[in-house]
Amino acid sequence: MTFIWPTMLFALLLIPLFVGGYLLYQRRRQRLIKKYGELGLGQGDGARRHIPPTIFLMGLSVLLFSLSRPQAVVTLPKLEGTVILSFDASGSMAATDLKPTRMEAAKTAVKDFIKRQPPYVQIGVVAFSDSGFSMQVPSEDQGAVLAAIQRLAPLRGTSLANGILASLNAIAVAQGHNPIGVTAGEPPSLSLNTPMPTPSPTPVPQGTYTNAVIILLSDGENNENPDPLVAAKQAADRGVRIYTVGIGSVTGTDVHVNGFIVHTQLNEDLLKQISQITGGAYYNAQSEQDLETIYQKLAAQLVNKPEKTELTALFAGAAILVLLIGGTFSLLWFSRLP
Repeated sequence: MTFIWPTMLFALLLIPLFVGGYLLYQRRRQRLIKKYGELGLGQGDGARRHIPPTIFLMGLSVLLFSLSRPQAVVTLPKLEGTVILSFDASGSMAATDLKPTRMEAAKTAVKDFIKRQPPYVQIGVVAFSDSGFSMQVPSEDQGAVLAAIQRLAPLRGTSLANGILASLNAIAVAQGHNPIGVTAGEPPSLSLNTPMPTPSPTPVPQGTYTNAVIILLSDGENNENPDPLVAAKQAADRGVRIYTVGIGSVTGTDVHVNGFIVHTQLNEDLLKQISQITGGAYYNAQSEQDLETIYQKLAAQLVNKPEKTELTALFAGAAILVLLIGGTFSLLWFSRLP
């Protein structure tokens, strides 16, 4: 047990003073009984007269203890879910077959989704092109998540595997585990400028992250290693479902990338394979409205999670109950409070 205001524990030093005062009062009372007993004053009530004051002293002790604001780690059932929004930030996302661009259409739909989420859902943002990096660690702060999405912009090539691995890392860090490729003792940090390491999965029990999902928004054009299907298998082993969202059209369109005109089109087959491996689903998002429908299938799970909980109210309530019991006995037996 820990305390937010530990110095308030010194208030318990008042208890011996109260005990001493009560003992002095009893000695004075006994002298009065001896002196005036023959006049009918101070008739004794035996040991029963000490019960209400003792109960009052117990209640007061608990009340003074509560002033220190005690805390304890308590395992409580809690609804919790983690959603990683993994954005394809390759140059092809500047294509205009979704208006105004593929990237902007995806961002608009995702912003609406974020605003509808309950407070127990933590949302993280990952961007990937030829490498993957975390834009926002999973958080309940919707403002921070929206700000991270606003910074997204098309960059270079496409590595779907790095997008998946960066998302798994974000989930692992949020749940207190080491990222993929990071050994124990190393700082589990993800940043905007840190590319994904070569896949070397940190062993965790299968199904560890069943309350987490990845929403992979991409046109599915993969032109960088490693193999995205291998990364999808790693997600499946951890219990993470990947919902793939195809951004763009199958017929494709031309887009200017680094001074070149490149024909880009939606690769549905690869995105479907990724979702099937992980037990997720694939959606062909030809409009912002289609993007929004997938989020209705996401549900948080009830998990038991240890959390440091303040127990002040519990102790204060117990103290008041004890004081009431002591007062009740005193009123019933002696028609007065101690």
